[in-house]
Amino acid sequence: MKRILIADDEEVLRMLIVDTLEEEGYELEEAEDGNEAFQKVQNDDYDLLILDYMMPGMTGIEVAEKIKDLQGKENMKIMMLTAKNQQKDVDASKAAGIQYYMAKPFSPLQLIELVEDILDA
Repeated sequence: MKRILIADDEEVLRMLIVDTLEEEGYELEEAEDGNEAFQKVQNDDYDLLILDYMMPGMTGIEVAEKIKDLQGKENMKIMMLTAKNQQKDVDASKAAGIQYYMAKPFSPLQLIELVEDILDA
């Protein structure tokens, strides 16, 4: 079973993502902010990390940059799911090692399709 960590400071949005993906058979965990997400990644293995850009404690960009420095985690698949969708935000995400990007608001079907594509790659 594929494991996904969802990091977003908005509980309602985390619930929507969980509701969308749990029916697809993924094992899902949640983090309320960037610090919690980074701690979980340090202590456990995930097939995919879904990050919000703007979170308290540590932004999604900062989390991704720190993950790149963790031995054995540098190739982790990371998706940014955010309302910050200007080209400079996409470029900053790519520079931080984030391979996938989806703008909010998002379609649950599009999220499922992208997650499936990422995990099948």
